[in-house]
Amino acid sequence: MKEPKNAEFNEIEEEEVLDEEQEVVDSPDVKYKEMLDKYQRCLAEFDNYRKRTIKEMASRYDDGARAACEKLLPVADNFERALSACDDKEDSFYKGIEMIARQFDNVLDELGVKSIDIEPGGEFDTNLHYAVAHARDENFGENQVAEILQKGYMHKERVIRPAMVKVVN
Repeated sequence: MKEPKNAEFNEIEEEEVLDEEQEVVDSPDVKYKEMLDKYQRCLAEFDNYRKRTIKEMASRYDDGARAACEKLLPVADNFERALSACDDKEDSFYKGIEMIARQFDNVLDELGVKSIDIEPGGEFDTNLHYAVAHARDENFGENQVAEILQKGYMHKERVIRPAMVKVVN
């Protein structure tokens, strides 16, 4: 009959240990720490969400500005063609077109659009240039731009339209 007393003692001891563990889990300090941890994680998640949203909105604005400017680039090309076709640089019509072209360039500049600067003889860069023709020319080295056929443009650090060039082989 001594066995049942040991069994009862073991059951009582286990219940006491479980009660003590439950008290530790239910204590205000542990609950406070759990809630503080959840709160801090939630705050960090929200801060990351806010930063990501701001970055995405700025990216959307830049994408929209690039798309709009891309549609306006043929107008800039036509202004350049009109100015180069005119023989009389002192004509009032030429001066008027020149002022409008300059104003248009200023607007593009304010929007962050810059032309890709390349001179004949410069190095061909596949990131900035689009080779539409190849030529052989003794005056230029290999892989150099011989002629600029159409200006290229960039918006901030991204290429809107690569410059169309003739490259020497």
